Amino acid sequence: MQELRIRPLTDDDCLQTLTALLHAAYASLAAQGWNFTAVNQSVDVTRDRLAGAQGFVAELDGRLVGTIAIRGPKPAGEAYIADPPPPLYTTPGTAILSQLAVHPDCRGQGVGERLIDAAEAWAAAQGFAQIALDTAEPATALRRRYERRGYVTVGGVQWQGKTYASVLMSKALGQG
Repeated sequence: MQELRIRPLTDDDCLQTLTALLHAAYASLAAQGWNFTAVNQSVDVTRDRLAGAQGFVAELDGRLVGTIAIRGPKPAGEAYIADPPPPLYTTPGTAILSQLAVHPDCRGQGVGERLIDAAEAWAAAQGFAQIALDTAEPATALRRRYERRGYVTVGGVQWQGKTYASVLMSKALGQG
């Protein structure tokens, strides 16, 4: 068995494979009634969500088993999926974390933590002051995961068409 490798997403990576990974990873959330975008997004939506972002992938034995994306703040007039971005996502110095996914076969092995480490390191190296993200308010396990890493709830948002309210979370970078 090879060692898990975290690396930047490249143009050679197949977005169909990446989209299928997102679907597999988010299926358990869909089963709880939470229609996260990654549950059933198209390859085009995957491409759009990666535009302007730095993607990272986790690779095990040549297979993509995890992914994450991080980008700088959105311009105020640019949609975030289908909605205007919350003010947190347009704040200068803010990196936005999204599309964290780990294949169900690889959960509990630290893959997600290593992906978040890579995204946080990238944001810090780019000089961002904080990282922001959103997740489903009722997804307490996900919220606790981020809280253990130093993220705090700073607000909320109701995305159009979602079956749940989301919490906005942020973490300051460059301290300690």
